[in-house]
Amino acid sequence: MQEINQQQLSTEELQFIEDAAQQFADTHIRPQFMEWDESQEFPREVFTKMGELGFMGVLVPEEYGGSGLGYQEYITIVATIAKTCGSIGLSLAAHNSLCTNHILTFGNEEQKQKYLPKLASGEHIGAWGLTEANTGSDAMRMKCVAVKDGDHYVLNGTKNWITHGKSGEVAVVLARTGELLDSHGITTFVIEKGTHGFSAGKKENKLGMRASETCEMVFDNCRIHKDQILGKEGEGFIQAMKILDGGRISIAALSLGIAKGAYEASVKYAQEREQFGKPIARFQAISFKLADMATKITAAELLTRQAAHAKATGGNVTKLGAQAKYYASEICVEISTDAVQVFGGYGYTKDFPVEKFYRDSKLCTIGEGTSEIQKLVISREILKGKRIKQPII
Repeated sequence: MQEINQQQLSTEELQFIEDAAQQFADTHIRPQFMEWDESQEFPREVFTKMGELGFMGVLVPEEYGGSGLGYQEYITIVATIAKTCGSIGLSLAAHNSLCTNHILTFGNEEQKQKYLPKLASGEHIGAWGLTEANTGSDAMRMKCVAVKDGDHYVLNGTKNWITHGKSGEVAVVLARTGELLDSHGITTFVIEKGTHGFSAGKKENKLGMRASETCEMVFDNCRIHKDQILGKEGEGFIQAMKILDGGRISIAALSLGIAKGAYEASVKYAQEREQFGKPIARFQAISFKLADMATKITAAELLTRQAAHAKATGGNVTKLGAQAKYYASEICVEISTDAVQVFGGYGYTKDFPVEKFYRDSKLCTIGEGTSEIQKLVISREILKGKRIKQPII
């Protein structure tokens, strides 16, 4: 009975958090999200306001100024914000699960005290730099190099496709400090905006997620003190793989939110739009689409929350996180595509929200590991430690 009561209380708490996130989205995001999308404006002030509600430090303990919540609450917040605007949901997820979580997970006490309170409050925005122009999934071939020089490292190179690469006040950056292809030859640094030799480069002109800033980060003889290393030298690649396990849950939640937004818009429209004297929802062709959408969303949410539970309890996050990200992102694209079809010609215009869900959805199958990479991760986990029997001839 005690377990049931705790579950009911947890459900009530999640509903309270979802309602707060929805109210915030309706008040501070919905009125302007299309303007931001059109102009590619990164609405910095929105994130300051989210910080006031605790959304910028969801997983950060209270002792560092965070909300001290868990992954179930985190999923709820990201998905609810993304249901209104994928761009804001993406930036919220990247800030929490990548930069902030990397410092929380691998930073020493001094680094946590220095950076986490401002990141959790929204005073600072975080960026996370792993990807380069020619090394996306193939991270061990990175060309961004940090050479040791006494108590400092001199960093040279460029990072690409970085969320908040221009506006972020704090960046967690991975650079090669050892030999090429050495998994222990990459080191993580935390670098502050304004550091000499650190600047923003090209801002990407994107199909979707246009209000979420994506820029190059350029390092030109950027000197970084050894105290700015997160963890130990050579641990960067291993750290990044652990961070991406959680990051994939974030993208699953983002995908879930976009899918829900497209689905809810479709249900509403299908009940209002009439053809041949009745709402189009009463035609089997449309009602069956809605049934497929609802089923896929339910499956994606269950898988995403299962991955979050594994993260919270020390389970196999690598496989479940990859499965959640893979499935949720793929059905997100499918549902947003079907939503445009339900709306017909109107779905192809900017007067209705589904064209934006459609454009935003595709990034979910690419960011933080493509669907192909997720299948590679999943298959490796399935086959790990298993011997393949030779056929009998």
